[in-house]
Amino acid sequence: MNQLTKMYVWFLTLMAPLKSRKGQTLVEYALILVFIAIVIILAATFLGERTSNVYSRVANSL
Repeated sequence: MNQLTKMYVWFLTLMAPLKSRKGQTLVEYALILVFIAIVIILAATFLGERTSNVYSRVANSL
């Protein structure tokens, strides 16, 4: 093999992991989990005070 062919094979060997679809899928799942976490945090923020009020009323009536 000539030097140019060796460099080309070396470059392809280095770039092969970057072409993997596994990394892309991992990023997609991470984004979905982040979105779900944001929704849960927002729901807890908005519903937290109402839930606290309900528990306080129940505790006071007991």
